Amino acid sequence: MSYREFRLLERHQRLDELLRLAQGRLRPDPSEVGRLKKLKLAIKDRLARLQRSGRH
Repeated sequence: MSYREFRLLERHQRLDELLRLAQGRLRPDPSEVGRLKKLKLAIKDRLARLQRSGRH
C-alpha cells in the first residue's frame, strides 16, 4: 500500500467516525450528514481509481 492510499484510508475512516457521531446526535444536521457522506464517497472513489490504475 502506498503512502497516498494509506492517507486516504485514514481520512476515510475519520470521516466515517465523524459521520457516525453526526448521525447519532439527538437532532442530526442533514446538511452536515450529507456533506460528510459526499466527502467519504469522493475519497472512496479516489481510492478505487488508484487501485484500478495500479499506481501506488
